[in-house]
Amino acid sequence: MHNRLHILRAEHRWSQGELAERLGVSRQTVNAIETGKYDPSLPLAIKIGRLFGQPVEAIFLLDEPGTEAAAE
Repeated sequence: MHNRLHILRAEHRWSQGELAERLGVSRQTVNAIETGKYDPSLPLAIKIGRLFGQPVEAIFLLDEPGTEAAAE
């Protein structure tokens, strides 16, 4: 799964630590989500969407079959 979390965080000029604090998670969790090493739980994904005022689907994008990321 790809995500736009890094872009949205940068648009708000928040550090990973600041975003983590707003979400109630660790900075390491934010880093893991941004780098694709961890997919957030549904409640956390919804919380992220609400924080940025966007639907979850606009932030977290499923890898489509046949794409380069899906082949990994």
